[in-house]
Amino acid sequence: MQAHFKTLSPLALAVLAACGGGDDPITNALPANLTQQSIATYSATAVGKGDTAATQDLLTGGLGKTGLGAPAAPTYADPLNPTALELRRNALYANYRAIIDYTVKGGYSVLYGPNIDNSYADTLGEGLIPGKEYVATLDDGSGRKNVVLAVQIPTSFNVDKPCIVVGPSSGSRGVYGAIGTAGEWGLKHGCAVAYTDAGKGVGLYDPMDDTVNQIDGTRATRSVAGALSFFAANISEGVRKLFTAVYPNRVAVKHAHSQMNPEKDWGTDTLASIRYAFYALNQEYGQAAANGSHQARFNAGNTLVIAGSASNGGAAILHAAEQDSEGLIDGIVADEPSAQPASTSGYGVQVGGTAVPLFGKPLLDAFSVANLYQPCAALAPAAAMTEVSVYNYMSLTGMNARGANRCTALAAKGLVTGATTAEQATDALQRLRDYGYTPENDTMHNAHYALGNATIITTMYTNAFGRFSVVDNVCGMSAAQANATGDVVPLSATIKAQSFAQANGTLNGTPATVIYESSVGGAKSWAWGVSPSTGLADLSLDPALCQRALVTGKDAVTGADLTASSTPTLAQSQAVQAGMKEALLSGNLRGKPTLIVAGRSDALVPLNHSERAYMAFNRSVEGDKSQVSYIEVENAQHFDTFVPFSGFDTRFVPLHVYFNHAMDAMHAKLTQGTALPPSQVVRTTPRGGVPGLAPAITAANVPNFVATPAAGDRIEIGAGNVINLPN
Repeated sequence: MQAHFKTLSPLALAVLAACGGGDDPITNALPANLTQQSIATYSATAVGKGDTAATQDLLTGGLGKTGLGAPAAPTYADPLNPTALELRRNALYANYRAIIDYTVKGGYSVLYGPNIDNSYADTLGEGLIPGKEYVATLDDGSGRKNVVLAVQIPTSFNVDKPCIVVGPSSGSRGVYGAIGTAGEWGLKHGCAVAYTDAGKGVGLYDPMDDTVNQIDGTRATRSVAGALSFFAANISEGVRKLFTAVYPNRVAVKHAHSQMNPEKDWGTDTLASIRYAFYALNQEYGQAAANGSHQARFNAGNTLVIAGSASNGGAAILHAAEQDSEGLIDGIVADEPSAQPASTSGYGVQVGGTAVPLFGKPLLDAFSVANLYQPCAALAPAAAMTEVSVYNYMSLTGMNARGANRCTALAAKGLVTGATTAEQATDALQRLRDYGYTPENDTMHNAHYALGNATIITTMYTNAFGRFSVVDNVCGMSAAQANATGDVVPLSATIKAQSFAQANGTLNGTPATVIYESSVGGAKSWAWGVSPSTGLADLSLDPALCQRALVTGKDAVTGADLTASSTPTLAQSQAVQAGMKEALLSGNLRGKPTLIVAGRSDALVPLNHSERAYMAFNRSVEGDKSQVSYIEVENAQHFDTFVPFSGFDTRFVPLHVYFNHAMDAMHAKLTQGTALPPSQVVRTTPRGGVPGLAPAITAANVPNFVATPAAGDRIEIGAGNVINLPN
């Protein structure tokens, strides 16, 4: 790595001087609004139980390659009272495996993993990385924000070639949500890694006993936790008692119910994590004074900073880069980001020379459409998976009848056409395509609907954007644990105690799922809901229609404008729309070198509304100053964790491979001046074979992107800022 110095703006020069870039030594200081929570040394040199600092490391929690690849998480000495270190260990296990294919046949420990070195050779054994970890919280003065930041400094950090990798969490995950992406790449390269949960994370609040997750993951009552409470619903004691009396066993999660719209701050939270990383490095390596203070040795002018993360983490990085007036970030790698342009004007999207009619819509807009149509569309012949999965929920064997009811209900409301379920499903699938989803998404709709992704995200994000309280039950939806037939049950004490390590911050079933309170016959989980307007077990169509109306401001069936007395109300819709606007991107990346990577089959974050649109939008904003390259990978989709499933193993390759390649390319750009790869489609080769028994992946299945793509693989932006993609 070459010494790296930036061209800084006047504002950045002023900041640099304040952080130690002037002639006089500057004392290191904790950045504003941060509270230091802990500093720990993790010194594991051999794989152990991982339940003490001496047996844990930064990357694997002491589990190593073998432990991270094990089918079950480590056990707790006392399952009802796990220690903070046990929770950290298991959180690293869960978060690492959450966004990669963790099977050897799929690439783990062969193409990537703790044992794979920076040349992609299997030389690192168990891959333990010792070092020091700083943890802090960021608040806005309200005492309710409590964003968690962490900085990991490996013992291999080179003070003569300082570097920081920035990894805000993916999805709704906690502070370790980017451990398998930014964490692994950065730590292996001897860089400090700056993490943040960006206002998301496993903030499980149980109104029944007023308990919370503390910053370290352990549980306590709200009063005992005090300032260490990660999240508690902003309700009075009287309201809590009334709510639990009427709606017993319901819960709240931070991303959905904080009433702070955390997405609006993803960028500023990410920038705060970089400042915290400089603070931690200067505490470790800055010259110490007699009074115990340290000089600010590292700053924005002499340290390489690469921001790289996936999904919502990739979106957070784009937000941070657009807001980076200090010049903190040198390069950007945004992997499958939910990149939501602030405008649909001034650019366009073409595929194979044909214009895409609808593009650049906010993510919640597309999700609310998928929430309506996916359960029906999944039954279309073009969308059906013929193989029988060992995971029944993936093959929909238990949900087909309710999916057919959704088709019937949509047809009765004039929202699909057709006389048979197959015809109605085919029409529903076409409506998804008309709304920007692609043919490559067809056989992914079943997985997303069966797992409840559209319902979960639409419910969480309408609550988050609208700043609704857990007691509001907007569109009749709440959150609770449910049994196998959809009935609300008390929250498991074991699940609650271990939630910091097990949960991902969403309502995906652990610890809670989405509950339809107004279901005929009483509250049921969304998958078992019976809509009052249809009398059918139609996977809760009525609240899906209500949530669509929140996004559009119009009744989803009649098209009539919402009013003060409609369900939902006009005011509720206006609140959601205002929150959505706060999360949109400006498109101005300040000329920073950027690589955006996406899978062509991504049905969670539709490319036409996200990466493709943002690429063209950025060019319309930055013009020739843009340094963005876009890599679109064939036969890859949003969740590498789907790839081990029968039928997915034969059809998809891991996108994570290309995150690593993109980080390599950005590193080469910033340290050696190597040009970024031009925008292109990478043609991969699926493993094929028998579903569930696909052969082992090899490097030949996942070729790297190239410096000179073939004419049929080039992605170009033409006149009118129209992005042109090959078929």
